Amino acid sequence: MANILILVGTESGNAQMVADALKPVLEGASHAVGVSDKAASAADFAGNDVLLVVCATHGSGDIPTNILPLAETLERERPDLSGHRYDLIALGDMTYQDTFCGGGKKLDKVFALCGAGRIGDRLEVDASTQPLPDEEALTWVETWKSLV
Repeated sequence: MANILILVGTESGNAQMVADALKPVLEGASHAVGVSDKAASAADFAGNDVLLVVCATHGSGDIPTNILPLAETLERERPDLSGHRYDLIALGDMTYQDTFCGGGKKLDKVFALCGAGRIGDRLEVDASTQPLPDEEALTWVETWKSLV
């Protein structure tokens, strides 16, 4: 099975809540799972072949402060991530249509720019219709865990 690192980008704790809910589900499918809200470079992915990014959006479609150094480092250095597969759960609020899930969308582009291969479809969770993002993510991960 896969070694999965869940990367968390959060401001208010919702993305962390999602990551914490997904970890036991993925472990139950025999995957080794770690969770980090402090990754700052590709070196922090060592030993993990699959990256699952759970990223909130804040401000004007911005990447959360805790994961911004990682995004900036990857964009600047463009390390070869072709040996990694990834997927993304983006949290946003559709009442801000122009910036909906902007943080997650930006990180998605950065990982693709570095050559990582996306596993499936990005999940975009709308806080205006789904106040508990972990519920939608738990439904999504049931299919996703079999793609890993």
